[in-house]
Amino acid sequence: MHGQAPLAERMRPQSLDEYVGQQHLVGEGAVLRRAMKAGTLPSMILWGPPGVGKTTLARLIAAESDRPFHALSAIHSGVKDVRAVLESAKRDGMFAGRALLFIDEIHRFSKSQQDSLLGAVEAGTITLIGATTENPSFEVIPALRSRCQTYVLESLSAEVLMGLVQRALKEDDKMAQRKVEIVEEEALLRASGGDARRLLNTLELVVNGLEPDENGACVLTNEAVTARVQQPHSGYDKGGEAHYDVVSAFIKSIRASDPNAAVYYLARMVEGGEDPKFIARRLLIAASEDIGNANPTALVLANNTFQAVERIGWPESRIILAQCTVYLATSAKSNASYKAIGQAQEWIRTHGEAPVPLALRNAPTGMMKDLGYGAGYAYDHDATGGFSGQECLPQGMEGTTFYLPGNNPREQAALEWLKARWGNKYGY
Repeated sequence: MHGQAPLAERMRPQSLDEYVGQQHLVGEGAVLRRAMKAGTLPSMILWGPPGVGKTTLARLIAAESDRPFHALSAIHSGVKDVRAVLESAKRDGMFAGRALLFIDEIHRFSKSQQDSLLGAVEAGTITLIGATTENPSFEVIPALRSRCQTYVLESLSAEVLMGLVQRALKEDDKMAQRKVEIVEEEALLRASGGDARRLLNTLELVVNGLEPDENGACVLTNEAVTARVQQPHSGYDKGGEAHYDVVSAFIKSIRASDPNAAVYYLARMVEGGEDPKFIARRLLIAASEDIGNANPTALVLANNTFQAVERIGWPESRIILAQCTVYLATSAKSNASYKAIGQAQEWIRTHGEAPVPLALRNAPTGMMKDLGYGAGYAYDHDATGGFSGQECLPQGMEGTTFYLPGNNPREQAALEWLKARWGNKYGY
């Protein structure tokens, strides 16, 4: 039966030494290698695009750790299936507490399904390995994330992918019988979309369709690949490399105030079946990071867009997303707030945290009042013009500037307002 399996399955690594890529996780001395050697393997979420080895890695971890292995697919399994596995793990005798439960596409589990895992993970009944192509911060409940380590699997480079191809041509019995000569590789890599599984299965499809030349060689060219591989309606794969490239271009087009390009990349995502909430989240981030106080209404509109998309879904959400995209792209831009918080965080990392001035401290108890908490606080609403000029930064930080208003009408008006109150204190 193994000989009848697709090439990708036939070439699945049988040990971590055969596993390619993700050396930051499984290389010598890397985090998962160390955990396996120490016998302290944590529950984990493996996050990465399709075809980078999440399922294979989970199986190899189980095999090389000599642990019982249970696998479920979130697409086909429910709470009943999870409970059955947990009961089985409890009955594993000497292996109790060492079983690995692998859940593919864990982001497809509902909240209640994910909740059903919490007790077993907390108690150590099983070690959970969840695989996802979606950001766990959004798709895995916080309680489960807090009990797991999240490891990011990187996209496979062209070099690694072509290494897999060469290995398959040499080591697979069926492929080794064919004299394959690769003279062009661009179309093969493009058809794979960075997915090793798709790459190997595409290779097998193309090679099986090639007629040997006069020298008995099956010559693989870009033309040979494109002639035999039917391209999908949309090249956008919401879990593949195009996902990240298109989203990046979408945000940068909004930042560049180009509504035409922004709507084009939005259409790419719509045609590719992207989650509308993912797009709406990106619009929310752009509204604050790239527009900010140059037009505060942008954040309000983006937030309303997210709420509307949650209620409506496809296909009508495309209209709402397009409206918001055009609005953000044609809005004044400012990253002043984004830069301000970044610089303030960097200050803290560099200089440490300074004590809050006594006048600004909360004094809910008598002892705190006796220690001077809140003493000398100037209540701005009682001051002339509603401005006291009181020092709010910690001692030694006086006059430190983090926020520099952007060069746009709204923030320039804010700049004049600040100058009128603080004078040259902050270098405005």
